[in-house]
Amino acid sequence: QVQLVESGGGSVQAGGSLRLLCVGSGRTFGSFATGWFRQAPGKEREFVCGISWNSDNVKCRTFVKDRFTIARDNDKNTVYLQMNSLKSEDTAVYYCAADSRWRTAEYDYWGQGTQVTVSS
Repeated sequence: QVQLVESGGGSVQAGGSLRLLCVGSGRTFGSFATGWFRQAPGKEREFVCGISWNSDNVKCRTFVKDRFTIARDNDKNTVYLQMNSLKSEDTAVYYCAADSRWRTAEYDYWGQGTQVTVSS
């Protein structure tokens, strides 16, 4: 069982930056792939970025490439999502998810989410 807690969300103006944190519980969190997803009002949840357990595989969607960076520190059981050059369309609830398999969808474990609001 893995529990995930997100933090770092908030309100920012367009062009600003935020860093989201996902802290996982359990000694096995370091062996799980972790992804960030987001869900905007009235839209389906979508994959944003993911990272394998050892950071060998990293993938971000085209619409955030060169603006968002995902990284992890397994010693701290933490995965980060650095978000730069934020746009109003990045406004959403951001969720951290973990899975024993490297994938971009259908993760097994989910956090409660953190709100990101970007004003233009």
